[in-house]
Amino acid sequence: MLTLIAYDLKSPDKDYKPLYDAIKGLGDKWWHYMDSLWLVHTNLSPDECSHRLQEEIDKNDFLLVVDITNRQRQGWLPSKAWEWIKTNNN
Repeated sequence: MLTLIAYDLKSPDKDYKPLYDAIKGLGDKWWHYMDSLWLVHTNLSPDECSHRLQEEIDKNDFLLVVDITNRQRQGWLPSKAWEWIKTNNN
């Protein structure tokens, strides 16, 4: 499944590398082109992903995890991004 992960991190001085590593570890492929948005090809549900990532964020941070497999999408992204989405949307 293709999962979108977005966040709003409130502690700019905090080292969020453990969060980024946890996101990468959710699946076999990931894409990260925009600062606070990731796409991950994973077999985990949004609930499972969220549960794993909550360990790496502060209580005042925001997190959104959405299954976007086979959903209509539109936006302004580089062609390389759209190619990645099409290739990993299964």
